[in-house]
Amino acid sequence: MPVVDTLIRTGGQTLIFETLAERTLALSQLAKNQNPEAGYEPLLVELLRSALGPCLQHGIRIVSNFGAANPPAAARRIQLLSRELGLPAPRIAVLSGDQLTQPDQMAYLRERLGTRFDELDIVSVNAYQGASEIAQALQAGADVVVAGRVADPSLVLGPALAHFGWAEDDWHRLGCGTIAGHLLECGTQVTGGYYAVPGLKDVPGMDNLGFPIAEIDASGALSITKAFDTGGMVTEQTVKEQLLYEVHDPAAYLTPDVTADISGVTVKQSGNDRVDVRNVTGHPRTDTLKVNICHHGGWLGEGEISYAGIQAEARAMLAAETISKRLRGRLKLRIDLIGATSIFGDDDGELLRQHGGGAARDVRLRIAGAHAEKEIAEQVLREVTALYTCGPAGGGGVRTALRPRLNSISSLIPRELAPASWSFTE
Repeated sequence: MPVVDTLIRTGGQTLIFETLAERTLALSQLAKNQNPEAGYEPLLVELLRSALGPCLQHGIRIVSNFGAANPPAAARRIQLLSRELGLPAPRIAVLSGDQLTQPDQMAYLRERLGTRFDELDIVSVNAYQGASEIAQALQAGADVVVAGRVADPSLVLGPALAHFGWAEDDWHRLGCGTIAGHLLECGTQVTGGYYAVPGLKDVPGMDNLGFPIAEIDASGALSITKAFDTGGMVTEQTVKEQLLYEVHDPAAYLTPDVTADISGVTVKQSGNDRVDVRNVTGHPRTDTLKVNICHHGGWLGEGEISYAGIQAEARAMLAAETISKRLRGRLKLRIDLIGATSIFGDDDGELLRQHGGGAARDVRLRIAGAHAEKEIAEQVLREVTALYTCGPAGGGGVRTALRPRLNSISSLIPRELAPASWSFTE
């Protein structure tokens, strides 16, 4: 997911930076393993350099998960940035509790997952924490709240909890605040960016999309708009698409804070680039937290080569067949003909076999293979490079890459086994 910064207005204002995806935290953990002062969002300084001063000046709080695998180091870097910019030292709160390392936590996951847990070469284990600690830190006077793995909507619900003083079992309002966060969490996705399809769903100003703003009142009613004089648009359609994004059950959208319910929601245009969202509600939260376990998954070797002109597709297929025969029995390959069949392809190559041959005149062949051993995965790179002179005819533009793979498993853990907390940095 791209870096996102969004604004929630709750009377008091909070600027939200949402920067984590499913595997980015594991990558951050690997960075921290190499350098104890790394492991937070690499763009942290770039994101905050122009925002920190105005936010401190106008009393706008900053809440983010840009702490990633190392929130304390991120907080130290923000303090340093404030000194570099000649700003007063901000009060920075750091959240903890998402990183699971304790013996009782590991024992529970081992019992839940069985013997395969012990077979994993684990990089990181993180629970999705909620909004409560964010709210507590803001109520205690934090200017900046630095989190690691919290649920994306919790970044928005936390400031709403702090400002309105909602009870943590007011399921209706918590559901409303959570859906506000859900609408903001992917940034310009709700202001038309991911909605855009030329000729079908045209969106103006795609080069200058405005980030979304959520305006929430004490009852939980919310409206979505966007930054003034920016591209994109906020319409019933853009809001509905984001509302349904990654929601499996509209009546039971599970988060650490609440089970949100949009089964009776209404979405209504109330002005230019302004949409009202009403009739959201919520139900009691679950007794468990989602856990992501990221682990080393061997190595991925891949190579690409282009064929153009007469029988381009046939030449690409011959190249794929040649490499498949040469590497048969060593590792399983994924073959794609970019420009002919790739996005709808599958690892087993069934669609490619059904596709047969075609008349595409501009095709890029991609061959990828994964293996636990680096040296075997690396053979894919050598074989694709050899196509330059070993044929078929006319191949060019070879690119190869070899990189470690990160795999993930999701599980659940009782929330009492993964308590969250927060503290101010010195």
